[in-house]
Amino acid sequence: TLQLRRSPGQVCFPGGKSEAGDKDDIDTALREAKEEVGLQPEKVEVLCRLVPGIDKMNHLVTPVVGFIEDTFQATPNPDEVSEVFLVPLEYFIKPLNYKALPYKTPSGHLSQMHCFIYDDPEHKKSFKIWGLTAHFAVFLALIIFGERPTFEVDYDLDNLISSAENNFMKLYASIYERKKSNL
Repeated sequence: TLQLRRSPGQVCFPGGKSEAGDKDDIDTALREAKEEVGLQPEKVEVLCRLVPGIDKMNHLVTPVVGFIEDTFQATPNPDEVSEVFLVPLEYFIKPLNYKALPYKTPSGHLSQMHCFIYDDPEHKKSFKIWGLTAHFAVFLALIIFGERPTFEVDYDLDNLISSAENNFMKLYASIYERKKSNL
């Protein structure tokens, strides 16, 4: 929603900070999905965690992937979510409306940020999906479909997982070095 302190009005997956009662990243993800869109934890078949990312505030973000029934009807928490919509996963390797946005990593490296515009036929409106949300959606689509996308990515597609892990470790190291130099 527009009322959020961080990233108001932006498209994102359910998620948030861990709390003292959470056992691990999976517990956090399931709790947040229940709080934000009414997804009951027992209705999720958790598959895995993906390679983490780091958000614009330098927080570690660990995506948790699971299966849910296609009959699930979201009940958005109006304090956190204004709309819920579905995008076919294939859209993140074969988009109809895509652009790469240049951005500078914390280490000063110039890179590209994925930006998708999805025209949702159900809501009859367009949604902008970019940043870490787009990054995770693209990575999952690359894993699931095993196809080359119609746009450039920062991965070695022949060694996707190890390439993603190496990219993450370089990013993490650059942030750590920057924090250390500021002490």
